[in-house]
Amino acid sequence: MKIELRKNCACALLVPTSMGVRITPANGQPVHCSGTFYMQATSAETNVASVAAYLGLPVKVLTTFVKDSPIARFIKDNLASRHMTYEGKEVAQGGPWGYRHQFNIADSGYGSRGPRVHNDRAGEVGRTLNVKDFDLERIFAKEGVQIVHLSGLIAALSPETGVFCLELARAAKKHGTRISFDLNYRATFWKNREAELHRIFAEIAGVADILVGNEEDFQLCLGIEGPEAGGKDIAAKIESFKGMIERVKKAYPGASAFATTLREVISTNRHLWGAIMAEGANWHVVEPREITVLDRIGGGDGFVGGMLYAILKGWAPEQWIQFGWASGALATTLLTDYGQPADEEQVWSIWKGNARVRR
Repeated sequence: MKIELRKNCACALLVPTSMGVRITPANGQPVHCSGTFYMQATSAETNVASVAAYLGLPVKVLTTFVKDSPIARFIKDNLASRHMTYEGKEVAQGGPWGYRHQFNIADSGYGSRGPRVHNDRAGEVGRTLNVKDFDLERIFAKEGVQIVHLSGLIAALSPETGVFCLELARAAKKHGTRISFDLNYRATFWKNREAELHRIFAEIAGVADILVGNEEDFQLCLGIEGPEAGGKDIAAKIESFKGMIERVKKAYPGASAFATTLREVISTNRHLWGAIMAEGANWHVVEPREITVLDRIGGGDGFVGGMLYAILKGWAPEQWIQFGWASGALATTLLTDYGQPADEEQVWSIWKGNARVRR
């Protein structure tokens, strides 16, 4: 089953997001005993978009910035270096205790010591994202967008961003833009907002063409029964994952593709990595294969980014999950939490298990 895309669009992939920075200690060390950190601009949604942007497709980011902030300048320069255009309102900081871009403070873990992530999101400017700050008629009707990728992280960030994502989904549907929705459940975002967010997530899922989530996401965001999260011998659970996706398909029949990744952690730097995708009546399964991990953060986003790129390129459905799997594996080999493919061949070499030197 092909996912038909709009033609002659200025933008292949559009992502709404709240940008921030991630700081990571050098050499896989813990945060609390490190003095040197690597800083990068980050968001889950631009992690997804990076695959298409690095491989030459036009990508646009909708976000918001703190006016006159050096961190905002750092983020803008980074997005430009990743070949992404952006639109975003400049919001006055409002003094030292006003708005800012979020900080993600994380070590990568090493060996038997797992990664630890600390999110510092007080005063996050992205919580102010508002549909009134963007000309959706221009973006969707005049310029045109092939796929808009929405994330549960943004939909649940604040009441304002929930409405923002709903309006984007409605505008996309109206103008024939395909909708990708990665559920991305976060318990801290949902606390005391369960009824509100269930309604928002159900409406977006109801108009989505591509639904992505893990076992926890589908159960806690959409109320779909699934297998227990985590654990060992992930390959033995494939049939239970298929059963979960079948229940999602029945609840949300408008979508054309449903996908979930499979991850079993042997150690911080050795994972079994697989994926399942339902496309129409067809199943596509990548049995978990061992990968070597430098930093696991962003692997799931890389999978979604690779899958969307394959769809945008009009490839056969079995290649969607293959390129997604390999793009996710690529992201885990990099210090950045987003994939930076040199070309399609590099990604396909990972899929084929070819790590030989290229001269």
